[in-house]
Amino acid sequence: MNPIDPNCRSSWHGRLQLTYRHHHAKTQAVEHYGIAPLKVQRAFYPEGDAICHNTILHTAGGIVGGDRLQIAIDLQPEARAVITTAAAGKIYTSNGHLASQTIVQNIGDKACLEWLPQETIIFDGAIFNQHLRVNLAPTASWLGWEILRFGRTARGEKFTNGIWKSATEIYRAGDPVWIDRQLLVGDETIDRANSLAGYPIVGSFAWIAPGGSVPADAGVSKELVINARSLFTGEPSRIGVTRLSAGLLCRYRGDSTTEVRQWFTAVWHLIRSSFLSSPPIHPRVWQ
Repeated sequence: MNPIDPNCRSSWHGRLQLTYRHHHAKTQAVEHYGIAPLKVQRAFYPEGDAICHNTILHTAGGIVGGDRLQIAIDLQPEARAVITTAAAGKIYTSNGHLASQTIVQNIGDKACLEWLPQETIIFDGAIFNQHLRVNLAPTASWLGWEILRFGRTARGEKFTNGIWKSATEIYRAGDPVWIDRQLLVGDETIDRANSLAGYPIVGSFAWIAPGGSVPADAGVSKELVINARSLFTGEPSRIGVTRLSAGLLCRYRGDSTTEVRQWFTAVWHLIRSSFLSSPPIHPRVWQ
């Protein structure tokens, strides 16, 4: 076995369970159970006791064919958590087997999860299926983003082989709020206008406000959409901003991780000031 080749190692079937409780004005991770290669670093409270900051660590360095990862996150009523990852994720070239990641997040009444993983790099030839399901109580809220780079562009690599499949499903009290399913096949069509259009990076940012089933109820006004667009300083054709049935959705397609991350972070600040009454403090691992 060549220890340098990630496809030569045995596959991982990793699990991580995190449960947060709000008690005496403090949010704490009262349960954190992990099976390698997933673990969580110790909590930080840069914003005070009410908001718990945690960082998920993938100790294997990347995901290969045959890996199956499962993450379950539960926020009990009134808990607030900001969760990120320790480094950019990597989905390696497949050894012929499917790699998968399933994440289930349950958010209780008056609780809020801010799910802010770092960039994921999809290597050429990767075969990957990911599924995120968020179950919201009637007064819960959720904010999350995803930034994907297709191919190791610093090496001149493009995603010309492989399959990336994604499903994000957000429900409130069992009713669908936002369902987003995507499929990208690495072949000669990848540079078409309705695909990557020659760009290697795509990103999605979503905010689901507590309660409400129409934009007016969610408090997402036309002015908020305009403000979110105005925070992007690059070429306007690279982005889109729209109202969801109960929140806000931002999309990016371009060639700069720095550009999309700065924009998403600015929109995060906008959402915090508009809905959550506090400017965010960035996770320490981002520094």
